[in-house]
Amino acid sequence: MITIIDIGTGNLLSISNMLTKLKVKSTITHNIEDIENAEKIILPGVGSFDNAMNRLTMNNLIPVLSRRVMIDKVPILGICLGIQLFSKKSEEGNLTGLGWIDAETVRFNFNGNRNMKIPHMGWNTVKVINRESLFKGMNGEIRFYFVHSYYLRCNDERDILSTTTYGFEFVSSIHRDNIYGTQFHPEKSHKFGMQLLKNFAENV
Repeated sequence: MITIIDIGTGNLLSISNMLTKLKVKSTITHNIEDIENAEKIILPGVGSFDNAMNRLTMNNLIPVLSRRVMIDKVPILGICLGIQLFSKKSEEGNLTGLGWIDAETVRFNFNGNRNMKIPHMGWNTVKVINRESLFKGMNGEIRFYFVHSYYLRCNDERDILSTTTYGFEFVSSIHRDNIYGTQFHPEKSHKFGMQLLKNFAENV
């Protein structure tokens, strides 16, 4: 069973439907008791950093999530805004992030190059550093779907699981211990997205 955290800012049904195709049971919730009993967690998100942090605070989810992730070591996957919430802070807002990863969330800056559009939107390849985790079983050119204006700048290179080039090379996924995150949307990424979610469900 995978617990999908509902903070009103994610593609919840898209994730749930893909897990159903994989025959993986999931539940969508913001109930503290459900999180207390979670075997694995997905934190999705679309929207602004501060709005998401405010919703986590209003639902009193930060203490239980931090305990389950940082102490109980429950595997968690952050998707898009979800991975950004793992960082210490974001240029998008003023609130402090969860701080589970030594990183900051920064906005794309192309120094006035009008050929580079923000947000970064569409399919792009990823350069995988470690294929024995979320990317296990993927061969050839690996492509995922992106929609984002911000990305993680990691202070510890050991946390970087993959990079992608859009104007310059940026972090597109991370892994530290039981914490995983993707800047792209596996739930919108067809066969590679299905394989990634299957790996999270079965192999981590």
